[in-house]
Amino acid sequence: MEWLTKFPQLDDQYLSPIKRGIDTEFRMFTRTFGDSIESFFSPLQSLLIFFENFMTSTPWPIIVLGLGAISWLATRSFKVVAGCTLALLAIGFLGMWEDTMKTISLILVCTFFSIAIGLPIGIVMSRSQRFQATVQPILDVMQTMPPFVYLIPVVMLLGIGRVPGFIAVVIYAVPPIIRLTNLGIRLVDKEVLEAADAYGCSKWQKLVKVQLPLALPTIMAGINQTIMMALGMVVIAAMIGVQGLGQTVLQAIANQYFASGILSGFAIVGIAIIFDRVSQTYGRRLQRHRGGSHD
Repeated sequence: MEWLTKFPQLDDQYLSPIKRGIDTEFRMFTRTFGDSIESFFSPLQSLLIFFENFMTSTPWPIIVLGLGAISWLATRSFKVVAGCTLALLAIGFLGMWEDTMKTISLILVCTFFSIAIGLPIGIVMSRSQRFQATVQPILDVMQTMPPFVYLIPVVMLLGIGRVPGFIAVVIYAVPPIIRLTNLGIRLVDKEVLEAADAYGCSKWQKLVKVQLPLALPTIMAGINQTIMMALGMVVIAAMIGVQGLGQTVLQAIANQYFASGILSGFAIVGIAIIFDRVSQTYGRRLQRHRGGSHD
C-alpha cells in the first residue's frame, strides 16, 4: 500500500533534462537579445529617473502645495486636503521625505502606464465576449501568481534596477483597471445606449460621450485599486534595486532596526491613505454628478 502515500510523478532522469534545456535556452536568449531589450527600455529608464529627480529636487513646500491643490480639485473637501497635507508634513518631519518622493514618483508613473494599458484593453473586452474570455484567464494568472515568480525572467533579462521594478509593479497592478473598465462599460443602462443609437451616434461617439462618462465612477474605483496594489509591491520591488521606502523597510529587516522599519511602514500607509482618500472621494463626486446632484 506504499504507492497510495506517494503521488506518481515523472522520473527525475526525464524531468531534469527538460528543466536544464529550458534554462539553457532562456540563458541563450538573454545573452543574444539582452542588449537589444535593454536599449528598448532605455527611454523608460530615462523617464523614471526624470520623475524621481523632479520629485526629490523640488522644494518640499511646492510639493505639499501642489499635492494639496490636486487634492482640492479632485475632492473639494477641506478634510481630505488637510489630511493629505498633515500626512506629508509628518513624513517630512520623521526624516523620510526623499524616500517617500522616490516611492511616489514610481507609483505615479506605474499608475499612468497601467491606465494607458488597462483602459483600452478594458474597452475592447467590453465589446467582445471572445476577447474577454481570452483575457480573463491571463488576468487571473497575473493577480494570483506570486510576484517573485515573474521577477525571475524580468531580472534575468534586465538585471536589477528601476525598470524591472516598474515592470513587476505594472504586471501586478494593471488587472483591476482592466476588469473595472470592462465592468463599468457593460453596466451602462441599455436604455441610454438605445437613446444614443436613436440620435444617430456612431460607435466612437457612443463610447466617448455616453459609455465612458457613465462608467467613470467604476473606472475610478479600478484606478484606486491599481494604486493600492502598486503600493503593495513597493517592498517587493525594493528587492530588485528600486529605491524608496521599500528599501528602507528591507534594510530595517536585515539589520533589525525596529523603529526605522515601523516608521517606514507608517509612511507607506500614509501615502496609501492619501491616494485612497483622494481617488475614492473623486469617484464619489463623479457618482453624485452621475445621479444629477451637484456640489
